[in-house]
Amino acid sequence: MRLSPIGCAAVTTTLLLATAACGGREEAGTGATTAAGQCSGQQTTGITDTSIKLGGIYPLSGPASAYGDIPKGIKAYFDYVNAEKGGIGGRKVEFVVRDDGYQPPKAVEEARRLVEQEQVFALFQTLGTPSTTATWDYANQRKVPQIFVATGASKWGTDTAHPWTIGWQPNYVSEARVYAQYLKQERPDAKVAVLYQNDDFGKDLFEGFKRAIDGSGITVAAEQSYEVSDPSVDPQMRNLAESGADVFLNVTTPKFGSQALAADARNRTWNPLHIVNNVSSSITVLKPVGFENVQGVVSAAYYKDPNDPQWKNDPEMMLYFEKMRQYAPGANPAVPYFAFGWAVAASFHKAMEAVKCPTREGLRDAVRSLDNVQVGMLLPGVTMTTGADDGFPIESMQLMRFKGERWELFGEVIDTRKEFGPLTN
Repeated sequence: MRLSPIGCAAVTTTLLLATAACGGREEAGTGATTAAGQCSGQQTTGITDTSIKLGGIYPLSGPASAYGDIPKGIKAYFDYVNAEKGGIGGRKVEFVVRDDGYQPPKAVEEARRLVEQEQVFALFQTLGTPSTTATWDYANQRKVPQIFVATGASKWGTDTAHPWTIGWQPNYVSEARVYAQYLKQERPDAKVAVLYQNDDFGKDLFEGFKRAIDGSGITVAAEQSYEVSDPSVDPQMRNLAESGADVFLNVTTPKFGSQALAADARNRTWNPLHIVNNVSSSITVLKPVGFENVQGVVSAAYYKDPNDPQWKNDPEMMLYFEKMRQYAPGANPAVPYFAFGWAVAASFHKAMEAVKCPTREGLRDAVRSLDNVQVGMLLPGVTMTTGADDGFPIESMQLMRFKGERWELFGEVIDTRKEFGPLTN
């Protein structure tokens, strides 16, 4: 899978054509190896004719360590492409992963290490709203692409001062709109109790939900927040139960998602409809609670669940299971976070194929001009689209309900762009 013919050629025999198309070769300002055929004056740090170096920052330890499975799925995809496809456009991908423990100051430290010492081409996947918020000023000042960050904060798409940073997954406001629409149809007089993480992530989704129900018969009966340093959310859950709300909106990261689900299951006097946000909907979050205790829980999805039998004969899912077993033999492919990693790595592959010149600027421009790009691991009907005034690659989701030992999709894919209009500042 080579770069588009309109891109810069990467071999000596076509250098003259590349020079005409992209403006000639110049050394990157940082002194990194120059990729053949770069656009004049643009950065080629971390990319050569035969390699691309990416850096990811994840909470491999700490309260959000469940997300540590994501880079394993990414690495398996890149190992597969490197070994069997010759890399991306003839360039082998090196993926360097750093642990920030879900601590923003540590994320800044690791971003500096990746950019200044490892000299990566791009920061690919900074996980978490707090960590990405802490690092995006640095990335944009250094003009380093911060691509497909693993957080759905709406500001990645509405902010215009950070053109080098872009999200990937549906933003939290759009996700909140999906839940609000569901309640308007199914429980138009719902009284909702909300638990949310007291940071940009939790507030973004909660505020989006409140705006989406404005003017309807749905009300917020109670709200409780928690800190990522809290040992438990049991006190908050007791307070919410006293509200008598008939819907519980669970806006948490995995550790606290499990705690909230378990607390809800233990309470025999409160039986609300439980909606858990997508980032805590993984089987790894639900299983410790006991599948019998999470029946009927509702969430929303945008990529294929490896536990859903409807994808058993799906070509992309079959490829995923085969290559995960081959390139990540110690990992269980049924874990959705591995599938998330595979999906976002495949999305980066598509973005690189759209790059006209193999430079940091070229990647920045490519991810902001995606046109209905299809990725095999995304749900049918979910594609990637961006534009000059649209920094949200994915804005479609489908509701799902937990039944038996897996999620079951229901309803149609909801394109929040069409249903609710674009998000703006």
